[in-house]
Amino acid sequence: MIELKDLDKIFQKIHAVDHVTGVIREGMIFGLIGSNGAGKSTLLRMIAGVVRADSGELLVDGKPVYENPDIKSQICFLSDTPYYFQNADIREMRDYYMEIYPTFNRKQFDSLAGIFHLDLKRRINSFSKGMKKQVSILLGLCAGTKYLLCDETFDGLDPVVRQAVKSLFASEIVNRDFTPVIASHNLRELEDFCDSVGLLHHGKLLLTQDLDQLKCNICKLQCVIRDPAREQELLHSLHVLKMERTGSLLTLTVRGGSAEVIHTAKKQDPLFVEVLPLTLEEIFISETEVAGYDIKDFFLH
Repeated sequence: MIELKDLDKIFQKIHAVDHVTGVIREGMIFGLIGSNGAGKSTLLRMIAGVVRADSGELLVDGKPVYENPDIKSQICFLSDTPYYFQNADIREMRDYYMEIYPTFNRKQFDSLAGIFHLDLKRRINSFSKGMKKQVSILLGLCAGTKYLLCDETFDGLDPVVRQAVKSLFASEIVNRDFTPVIASHNLRELEDFCDSVGLLHHGKLLLTQDLDQLKCNICKLQCVIRDPAREQELLHSLHVLKMERTGSLLTLTVRGGSAEVIHTAKKQDPLFVEVLPLTLEEIFISETEVAGYDIKDFFLH
């Protein structure tokens, strides 16, 4: 288990991680999402023990991770830009990882490299961006660590490879003690992949919740109510995050379960009413707008 307790990190005048508190449970796929510059990469580096917190506490399996070789040996961090030795081929990087991680599974790596059609003798700098990402993922996966931290690692992979990698992660969770943490801007990729998500914005953790539970607690209500007074009564009785109007059609993004929300709406005698589920992308937009991050800010200056 990864425990974040009031973590704080400032680089000069940039508050990269702002008093973050949360828990990442074992044996699950955790997605870390957030706006540009939200602090995702810094937080992952802190969990990996690469960056030290200015204050607060970070525990992995109940122990501090910074300058703790025993704990760090159970964590593999894959940065958004994979690093490889100059002119190294896949075999050289494989052998290097074998020295760093005693649990590295060479047999598994060689097998997967063949499945992904990666020539072990080929220099990595001759690969495309997507192929370099594939090598990085296979190295991290076969390192055999309990925790695998992925920073935009899926960026650049084609749909077939992404699906194959997702299947590999799911298989590893079933077969061993494995907890991947994946930071990504591609919310649609995480939506059908992660068990739980954390939303970072300007260094603050706005929420951390199981994905199924998160989707059950926020929904989109569309309705048409003839009486303006009843419409206002509905607005006051719901926790409205966002409101849009198209003619007489009112569209609300609200907190609450769909059954509860539609029951509340029907009390106002609507001509039409329905509740729609939200995608992870829509939830992200709604939550960040509440926190003051609105696309209109980019244009209305």
